Amino acid sequence: MTAILGVSAFYHDSAAALVVDGRIAAAAQEERFTRIKHDAAFPTRAVAYCLEAAGLSPADVDYVVFYDKPLTKFERLLETYLAYAPAGFKSFRLAIPLWLKDKLHMRRMIREALGLGCRARLVFTDHHESHAASAFFPSPFDRAAILTLDGVGEWSTTTVGVGEGSRIDLLEHIAFPHSLGLLYSAFTYYCGFKVNSGEYKLMGLAPYGRPIYKDAILDRLMDLKPDGSFRLDMDYFQYCQGLTMTNARFDELFGGPPRSPESNLEQRHMDLAASIQWVTEEVVLRIGREAHRKTGANNLVMAGGVALNCVANGRLLREGPFDDIWIQPAAGDAGGALGGALFVWHQLLEKPREPHGRDSQQGSFLGPRFTNEEIGRFLAGQGVDAAPCETEAELCEQVAGHLADDKIVGWFHGRMEFGPRSLGARSIIGDPRSPAMQATMNLKIKFRESFRPFAPAVLRERASDWFEIDPEHESPYMLLVAPVREDRRTPIDAEALRTMQDDPDLRRRVNVVRSEVPAITHVDYSARLQTVDEERNPQFHRLIEAFERLTGCPILVNTSFNVRGEPIVCTPEDAYRCFLATDMDVLVLEDYVIVKDDAARKAGASVRERYLSQFQLD
Repeated sequence: MTAILGVSAFYHDSAAALVVDGRIAAAAQEERFTRIKHDAAFPTRAVAYCLEAAGLSPADVDYVVFYDKPLTKFERLLETYLAYAPAGFKSFRLAIPLWLKDKLHMRRMIREALGLGCRARLVFTDHHESHAASAFFPSPFDRAAILTLDGVGEWSTTTVGVGEGSRIDLLEHIAFPHSLGLLYSAFTYYCGFKVNSGEYKLMGLAPYGRPIYKDAILDRLMDLKPDGSFRLDMDYFQYCQGLTMTNARFDELFGGPPRSPESNLEQRHMDLAASIQWVTEEVVLRIGREAHRKTGANNLVMAGGVALNCVANGRLLREGPFDDIWIQPAAGDAGGALGGALFVWHQLLEKPREPHGRDSQQGSFLGPRFTNEEIGRFLAGQGVDAAPCETEAELCEQVAGHLADDKIVGWFHGRMEFGPRSLGARSIIGDPRSPAMQATMNLKIKFRESFRPFAPAVLRERASDWFEIDPEHESPYMLLVAPVREDRRTPIDAEALRTMQDDPDLRRRVNVVRSEVPAITHVDYSARLQTVDEERNPQFHRLIEAFERLTGCPILVNTSFNVRGEPIVCTPEDAYRCFLATDMDVLVLEDYVIVKDDAARKAGASVRERYLSQFQLD
């Protein structure tokens, strides 16, 4: 047996992943255990979970892989500060202590974390190699072009490569400070959202705007070549030497200072979001075409934080040169832990790889699970009088009935997801046909911004009946956006159209019914698809089938089981607390179905403020 433990840490979304004899045994982000969103600390608890899930001890681990090379990254940091000195001294003074205390002593930290009994060899992979490995090795393809895009690793911000059999080769890269990820983060910051957290909000805001600033971005901020390579004009940015992403020159170009967090969104911010989204899609399309030209591969795999931009991914699949695209579900830094472990197994140990039509990510259900016995004991301890359903059919019919009655359900089943998306293991679900569902979920369940859209979970075999997606394609990890089919859209009169396009109150725009499934149809008719198949996610598939039998609709609203700023729930206790503190109507914990009564609603309302205050707004 060969056990390889992958670790990512000290930037954001620390994680651990365990590969045993080439199979992914477990993977999880540290935030799910510590309840600190995007926790960057060494993933002690995630490591412990991975070993426990495989029945191993630290002494059984043969290799420990860290997902990047700290010394090379430190070299980049020093060179950058020297290039901008003395302007970056304040930032340098804040960054150095963490490097001197932790990051430069990674070998010692890993040894201490795993204890004296661990004799594993330590390996450090290149950051973008880890991303590339996480994209190619679990993919269903024997040969594919590879595209990685993020903020920055050691020096690379973008790489193009090729994977074949059990090897990957990175062919070209774009180097820091020229970064598509940091360019997108600069606009995230400027529009008042948190960097490394709010990028998906900017993507969700973009359909409310018009890309009227795209020429300013292309003419002033960057020099974009036909092959997708680019250079940024660093006179407009501050991230090399300062504590902010942008500077006064950027403010002057786009008409004012950055938006204060939580202040009102103006049409200008929506137009900026639409503009940077347009530019991002253009860059991704150009680099994708270049990757196809260089490699001659028919398929593409992707990873890195920018690969979570599902709108760009959807366009690349529809308009690009590739037959198919596979994207690592944990595309950000968390997935680097998995990529590092797979890199050692296939590339360094030269173990063969035999893709057989489906990916080996196991639906990304790689985290902890809890038995009915454990849940029964937990509920009894809470004084909840409940009995499990006797059959899965009974469970699905009962829950489908609640959903059809417009109830909002917390659904907790099986192993927790690895990656930022809830895929039907730790999800809040609802009826997509309800015109009120989006506003209710945003404001009373998630306590988040009203403009944000929700994703549909649709039966794989019905997806092309409702969305403009080729029946040959799938989106099991909610990483592709596709338009709602025109014959599913609702006619809109002139007044409603004006509201949808121009009303300054985004809540009124959201409330315009645009399709048969308004709760998951964004204002531009797009939807962030999750296709659900019986092989990867059998019980969730059967639940949606039961809902379809009742309503004729093979779709559910699917959003993460948490409130704003909270990591997705991990344990039954996390789920029960979230259920009580929100206006969720029903909680499903494995085979137990708990319907909230009036007493629980009053109790939940009394603790809500305290519960929400635990989590910093993201």
